Order: sequence, then structure tokens, then C-alpha cells
Amino acid sequence: MNEIKKEQTLEEKWQNATLANNFIFYKIMRHNPDVCKELLEILLEFKIERIEMSQEEEINIDFDSKGVRLDVYAKDADGLKVYNIEMQAADTKELPERSRYYQGVIDVDLLKSGQKYKDLKTSYIIFICVDDIFKEGLAKYTFENLCSENPKIKLGDRTFKYFFISKNCAKLFDERQKAFLRMVTENRATDKFTGRVLELLRDAKRNTQWRKQYMEWEREKTYIREDAIEEGRQAKAVEAARNMLNLNVGTIEQVAQITGLSVEQVLQLRQKR
Repeated sequence: MNEIKKEQTLEEKWQNATLANNFIFYKIMRHNPDVCKELLEILLEFKIERIEMSQEEEINIDFDSKGVRLDVYAKDADGLKVYNIEMQAADTKELPERSRYYQGVIDVDLLKSGQKYKDLKTSYIIFICVDDIFKEGLAKYTFENLCSENPKIKLGDRTFKYFFISKNCAKLFDERQKAFLRMVTENRATDKFTGRVLELLRDAKRNTQWRKQYMEWEREKTYIREDAIEEGRQAKAVEAARNMLNLNVGTIEQVAQITGLSVEQVLQLRQKR
């Protein structure tokens, strides 16, 4: 007989959270730029002199556009490169599209009026995933724009997107990459860098301010989910009521009773036909 899995309380979620939790990952990286810099060097496999963490947690293009909250957004000291790292424990089925949107938003934010397109920075968008969202068994997927007719020809727009898959980390040749991605899924340290990150993770759990922020963050996510579910139910009820009215099925009161809408809502729908 299958046991019913008990839903964790917010306190239990906080105590059980690992680096795969994007809130924890964000806090550790944002408040420890040297650790973030070293992680970038490990994942991208090149040295970075220094990074500057963005002071903005959200980029808004204009009033009517969708803003984007970048989990970890940094620029290097010479101002020629920008980096965005995001921890993604669950496959939301939209990460490729999200990487495209992030790229556009970052470019618009970086290029000021009057600047040339050549002034755009080289950008690296990195998703650290638990599951293999591409289902091809790789531990690392690197994307840049290539010519379909001749893949040897690169567009040269200096945009790179990386998807690291922690569950496939055994396939990596780079031991430091492997150690970090193993930590994401197994929550254990196997080298000096992951040992430091694990200690920072333990410190994060003792931070009462972060704990409070996490609780508020989780509650807000719950409210958003509940609102989305309610909006979906409402939309289905309205559609059902419209169909009943169009087919002249039942009285106003019966339509309201069957769909769960109020009599006033059903009357409004009838008037709009």
C-alpha cells in the first residue's frame, strides 16, 4: 500500500534545503562574490580577474514589458563580459525560451542610447539543472549561434548559453565541475571549493534574516500558485457558462449553480453575447 507523502512545513523546507534550492544558491553567491567568481571560472574554464555583483535584483525594460529577476548577475572588472547564473532544480519546460528572453533583456539593459551594437558585452547565461532537460544524456550543453548550412561558421554575436546537468555529472572530464555538480544533488563536499560552499550553506541556515525572507518568499509563491489555479477555474467556469447560454441550456440560476458563478456574473455574460 502506497504511503501518502506528508507535505513539508516551511520550517522543514528551510532545514532540508540544499544548494539546489535557488533561494539558498542566490544568497550564497550574491553575498560571496569571490565564491561566485570561482564558480564561474570552474564552469566556464577560464580565469576572471574580478567580478562586480549587480546591485539590481530585477531588470525592467518599460512599464508594459515583462521584467526579469536575475538570480546571480555579475560583470567582470574590465566591463567586457556579463554573467548570469541560475539554479534550476525543476524542469519548468521553458528554460530554452527563458534563456532567450534573459539574453534580450540583458542586451537592452546594457546598450544605452547612442551606443553602437559593437559595445554589447559578451554574455554568458548559465543554468545549473538537476534533471536533463534535453534528454540526450550529456552533463553539459553549450549553445552559440551557428550557420545551419555550415556549422563551422559562427555568427560571432558573443552570446553563450550553458546548461549543466548535475545528475549526469559523472560524464564530465573536469574534476572541479564534477565535484560541484555532485554537491548539488548529493549535498556533500569532495574538494576544497565544495567544502567551502557547504560551510556557507550551513551558515546560511543559521541566518535568521534569510530564514524569514525564505518564509516570505515561499508564502508568496504559494499565493501566486493559488491565484493561478483560481484564475484557471474561473476561466473554465466562464467558458462553460457561455457555452450553456449559447445553447440555451437551463435558466440563469441553473447556469450559475452548475458553473459556480454568481447569478450577477451569468447575467453579465448573457448581456455581452
